[in-house]
Amino acid sequence: MGEIELLKQLKDPKTKQKAFSFIVAQYSKPLYWKIRSIVLYHEDADDVLQNTFLKAWKNIDTFKGSSQISTWLYRIAINESLDFLRNRHSFANVESTEGNGVAQQLMADEYFEGDEGDALLQEAIAALPEVQRTTFLLRYYDEMKYAQMSKLLDTSEGALKASYHLATKKIQEYIKRNKLFLVFALNLLSF
Repeated sequence: MGEIELLKQLKDPKTKQKAFSFIVAQYSKPLYWKIRSIVLYHEDADDVLQNTFLKAWKNIDTFKGSSQISTWLYRIAINESLDFLRNRHSFANVESTEGNGVAQQLMADEYFEGDEGDALLQEAIAALPEVQRTTFLLRYYDEMKYAQMSKLLDTSEGALKASYHLATKKIQEYIKRNKLFLVFALNLLSF
C-alpha cells in the first residue's frame, strides 16, 4: 500500500483501524531494532515499542502528512526511547552511565547476539550523552544522512556533525581504556 492510499485510509473512520494495523505490521520490526539500539534491552525495547504505537494511535488524527509516516514513527520512537532512558536514570539516581556494567548485562541477555567486543561497544555508546548517542546510532547503524537526521531531530546539520565527531572520539577512548584494563586484569590472573 502506498503512502497516499495509507493516509487516505487513516483519515477515513471506516478504514482507520485497518490502516493502522498495516502500519504496525509494516514498522514493528524496524522500530523495535531502532529502539533496541537506544535502550539496549529486549524487555525495555518491547515496552517502548508499545508506547510508540500507543502515542502514534492517539495522535494519528493530527498527522498532517508533511513528512513520511516512517519519519513520523521514527521520531516518536526515538523520543519515547530517550524519555524512557531519562526516566530510568532519574528513578535509579544514576550519576553516570559509564561503568554501569552494560557489557556484562548484555552478555547475560538471551536476546543479545553479539560478542564481548559488541557488548563493549554498546557500553561505550550507553556512556555517551543523550544527543551524541542518538546522533551516533542514527549515523553509524542506520547510515542516515545528516539532512534527514536534521529533520528527524529538529536540529542543524552542523550540530549533528559535531555531535557525531565527539561521539566517535569518546567511543574510541572508552574502548581503548577498557581494553587496556581487560589486558591488565588478564595479566594479573595469569600470575
